[in-house]
Amino acid sequence: MSAKNMPTPAEVASRAAEILAAVTADEEFDAFEAATLEYSSDWQCFTGFPVIERWNLDTDKAPLFTEGLRALALKSAVFDLTGDELLAEVPIAVPVDEMTHAMIAQPQLFARISERVGFALIHQTDQEHTDYEAGCFTNLAYRLAWGEPSARYWLQAEEVERRVKILSARYASIGMERAGREHDISFTAA
Repeated sequence: MSAKNMPTPAEVASRAAEILAAVTADEEFDAFEAATLEYSSDWQCFTGFPVIERWNLDTDKAPLFTEGLRALALKSAVFDLTGDELLAEVPIAVPVDEMTHAMIAQPQLFARISERVGFALIHQTDQEHTDYEAGCFTNLAYRLAWGEPSARYWLQAEEVERRVKILSARYASIGMERAGREHDISFTAA
């Protein structure tokens, strides 16, 4: 297959399902999952997970872990079928993308698993696409592999943008500017 040709959603779904099954069957999968979910105390992005309605770290982290695995399996499947890293950066919903970052923060475990399973981990922040929409390539391949994606986590890009505006206004009301990326709090004076 040419690196310039995108495989069909069905081809990607089939390979992604194989990758995910092999990852979850790996001898170090439980340690990888535990390490990823333990990392949750460091998840501080103000516009990633908080776009989830009534976000709750304790109840949302396990389902998001599943969604993150599926997202990475889809990306890896595209790469396996094309050899093209740019094509493999298929659109992913913002909260799901945030979970992939928590997974990638376990590099030794994930590298060993990917080597044993035989897939390439594809994720580069400056190349990622968070412009996920219903009916996009990712959505079609996901549905063929695992059924309908959870609307709670697979938020469409336009809805994420709307929610970020709401969050940004709330953050600004307590002195957190630029969606939590800046403040002028003096801890000495507090």
